[in-house]
Amino acid sequence: MTTGDKLPIKMLNDRLLVKMSNENGERQSSGGILIPATAQMAKRLVWAEVVALGQNVRAAEVGDRVLFSPDDRYEVEVQGADYIMLRERDLHAVAAERIEGSTGLYL
Repeated sequence: MTTGDKLPIKMLNDRLLVKMSNENGERQSSGGILIPATAQMAKRLVWAEVVALGQNVRAAEVGDRVLFSPDDRYEVEVQGADYIMLRERDLHAVAAERIEGSTGLYL
């Protein structure tokens, strides 16, 4: 989806529509070890990009990356693309250029 595209839906209240990255699920440790997507990790939080949000969302904006638990999500398909629907209260962190860098958090 390009930045000029608009979704044919209106998000309500405190809901966010996010898109997971198209990565294949593999990740690499800081030591360079490749961890396959099939490796199970208990309660691992995931990052996604906000593509739409309801009028009552205060902590995030479109384009931000948000951290949430995969257990708190609802999957939805819009125009053939897969998205995840979240409530604002299900977010654990927001990463954006506009956020001050001296918050003390190292996410």
